[in-house]
Amino acid sequence: MSLIVLGTASHVGKSVTVAALCRALYRRGIPVAPFKSQNMSLNSYVTADGSEIGIAQAVQAFAAGVEPEADMNPVLLKPRGDSVSQVVLLGRPYKDVQIRDYYRETDTLLTEAVAAFERLQGRFGNVVVEGAGGAAEVNLYDRDIANIRLARSLRLPILLVADIERGGVFAQVYGTLALLPEDIRPLVAGVIVNKFRGDPGLFASGVTKLEELTGVPVLGVVPFADIPLPSEDSLSIADKGERGTASPVRIAVLRLPRISNFTDFELLEEHAAVDYVPAGAPLSGYDCIILPGTKNTVEDLDVLNRHGVGEELRDARERGVPIIGICGGYQMLGSRIVDSGIESETPAEYRGFGLLDVVTAFTGYRKTTVQVRRRATGPGPILPAMGEVEGYEIHMGETERGDLPEAFVGEGVATPDGLVFGTYMHGLFRNTGAVNALLAYLSERRGIAFRPVAEASGGALGAADAYDELARHFEEHVDMEAIMAWFRDGERAG
Repeated sequence: MSLIVLGTASHVGKSVTVAALCRALYRRGIPVAPFKSQNMSLNSYVTADGSEIGIAQAVQAFAAGVEPEADMNPVLLKPRGDSVSQVVLLGRPYKDVQIRDYYRETDTLLTEAVAAFERLQGRFGNVVVEGAGGAAEVNLYDRDIANIRLARSLRLPILLVADIERGGVFAQVYGTLALLPEDIRPLVAGVIVNKFRGDPGLFASGVTKLEELTGVPVLGVVPFADIPLPSEDSLSIADKGERGTASPVRIAVLRLPRISNFTDFELLEEHAAVDYVPAGAPLSGYDCIILPGTKNTVEDLDVLNRHGVGEELRDARERGVPIIGICGGYQMLGSRIVDSGIESETPAEYRGFGLLDVVTAFTGYRKTTVQVRRRATGPGPILPAMGEVEGYEIHMGETERGDLPEAFVGEGVATPDGLVFGTYMHGLFRNTGAVNALLAYLSERRGIAFRPVAEASGGALGAADAYDELARHFEEHVDMEAIMAWFRDGERAG
């Protein structure tokens, strides 16, 4: 048996609910897989076979105790700007499309998505399906392959998640149910009220009123919990301040307009003061500056140049501040970017920040997607202390490193003093060795003691402790017996 988790809006907690359900089933010995037919996110993950999927589905897979795979997120949309998105189909680049043209593809993509679901169902027996955004987007019903059209194809029980922290939870739930198509509304088997601040018992009368208004049982009121799981999309950046630390070590991550995979820095966020700094804001006073990945290197480079970021980076370099580029940020730190019309509409050459003597070329619609394990070999005080690290590459373009030393075996570059380096490796700072190497150096420069990060920290994508904590929290506040009844077939199979 399987179920669908839909939401009253974006960012209400659908992804976390699916992860919690997957972990709860896993803890009961019931095989299960996560699934999201269509995801729009610049935070992605590369599977063992080189497929690219949304990071939320990778997190959910780890919660379920299984390896992430392309069928778990058959359609991934990666916005590039100007209403253009790259469509990743079954883990591989399909095409770049204008949003208005994308909807011509929905019949084909829905067929692919349903087939992917059926493959997962056949292998695992149980699938927890996540919708996208709000379920009641009435203007999209004819092309909504993540919610309504998928629900119509699968005919599974629906669990509706609402966010009480936003306010208006009664209108959220009642309005969503009222607007659902008549053939979909009866499939809604339960409601979860999420992100409650305080004692959930205080909302007992609210639960009664919701059930009276809708005729649908409220299966739980889940309190807000700050459990360290990777962020799903750009909406999560606004929450970054809530996980602040009192550490005197300050790290600036440039908040690029098309920033991608900012989950790279969430382990750092637990142990240093990490600020996501918009273009134009001052970079003085930071102990380290990181240029993250981006979905469009040349357009974000143009934005940074217009705000004078290059001059600030060069000033920081003169002060001995470490500067690190990841993926698109690595490309920007180079001397030139030669684009044959892949990143921009017409072929052109762009001047980078010039802190690394490398040249990047975009010569074809090819994307590198691969998991990697490498040893840091670069010079200086930071890289040699990292040891062996693992991560994944997701990028267009190839970079020629010239005469500079490698940062890692076979990849990346560093200046001779090792204080500026670039790499294509996403997930570098999810390795405790890399985090300890950077923070130990920054702490020494500040003259403060540094306590190494423990290997078992919850920042890792596959950290079991965080998933178990999430499942326990969920089970404590949700009627799991009612939900488990929907998985009775899978329970017998397990």
